Formats: sequence, structure tokens, C-alpha cells
Amino acid sequence: MSEKVYEMTYEGIKKLQEELENRKTVVAADIADRLKEARALGDLSENSEYDDAKNAQAENEVRMMEIEAILKNSKVIDEDEISKTKVTLGALVKIRDEETKEELDYILVGNKEEDIFNNKISSESPVGAAIIGKKKGQIVDVRTPVGILRYRIVKIAKPN
Repeated sequence: MSEKVYEMTYEGIKKLQEELENRKTVVAADIADRLKEARALGDLSENSEYDDAKNAQAENEVRMMEIEAILKNSKVIDEDEISKTKVTLGALVKIRDEETKEELDYILVGNKEEDIFNNKISSESPVGAAIIGKKKGQIVDVRTPVGILRYRIVKIAKPN
């Protein structure tokens, strides 16, 4: 069985590499210090500081393994593959809510890179799944918990 390939922007891969390096150095050293201090307090059987540090250590190890697996199976979205005529991964898309006329800009990314606070939506999200492959001017209906929302694709471009 083959591993899933994670299509990501160069920026997204770089961000994961930086997080991994930070976890291997800064976070691991901080946890090691916490463990050392907790051991110095004596009895480890009822030492909540020690338990907290051990849990943090385990969580850090799991996250590092997750990042390494993602990086091992990631593929950079080639900028030449980002279309200006149809919505593809890596594209900057301006959509307009047909009811409120509010316009929103999103970069369509893979699910491991999604960051709604920075206007990066996953191709697997309701909006992302509805717009991928569509062309400028097309209207899409997006099923959400609050009902069906209707968006028009106003612009498709390559991000800066």
C-alpha cells in the first residue's frame, strides 16, 4: 500500500521544516530542562511536574514523527502547474458570496497546510472541494451546516 502524497506549497514545506527543527532543538531542550527540574524534586510517583513534562515529551515526539512523515511524502506544487483559468492547488482565488456580495480571497492548499487565519483553505474543505477545477465566472453551491451558500468565482491568479 502506497503512502499518501501531500501536495504542498514551497512555503508550507518550509514552515514544516522550521517547526521540526524548532521541536528537535528548542522544544526538546525545554522539556529536558523541565524533566531535570522535576526529578530534582524527589519522588516521581506523585510528581505532577514530572508527569506533565513526560506528556509534553511524548506529544513532541509524536508531532515530530508526523511532520517527518508529511515531509517524506510531500510534493511541492509546481508554480507552472498553477492555472490562471481554472482553480488548482496553489491558486489564489477571489470568490463572491452571491447573497451578501462580500468578496473573499483564498489560496487553495492541501489539507496539511490549511490555515484559515491566513486565508489558506484546504481542497478538501467544503468551499475548496466546490471550487477546485472550476473556472472564472462559474457559480458554485457549497453545502455548509448553516445551509447552502452560493459563490461566484471572480478571479483566479498565482499568489505573490
